[in-house]
Amino acid sequence: MAKLRNVHPGDVLKLEFLQPLGITAYRLAKDIGVAQTRIAEILKRRRAITAETALRLARYFNTTPQFWLGLQADYDLEAVDGAIIRAVKKIPTAALAQAGL
Repeated sequence: MAKLRNVHPGDVLKLEFLQPLGITAYRLAKDIGVAQTRIAEILKRRRAITAETALRLARYFNTTPQFWLGLQADYDLEAVDGAIIRAVKKIPTAALAQAGL
């Protein structure tokens, strides 16, 4: 079974907000008071949604900052390399570490 592409917050911003509302990246950047390059980089999947950007997008689109940060967290967790996941699985939990197991 083919694995689905990891959804970046920029994909959601573009496909669920900008395109349906007919808003350009330039207009969004100007309206929310950020550099156009910030929005362009998010849309190109090269930049993450920061707390500041989440606050601005939430206000503009009448959503919540948690919505935008949740999209980013989901993307980041899905993007974690398999080697990191294997290494993390070897870390004992605090209870096991205290018991010497």
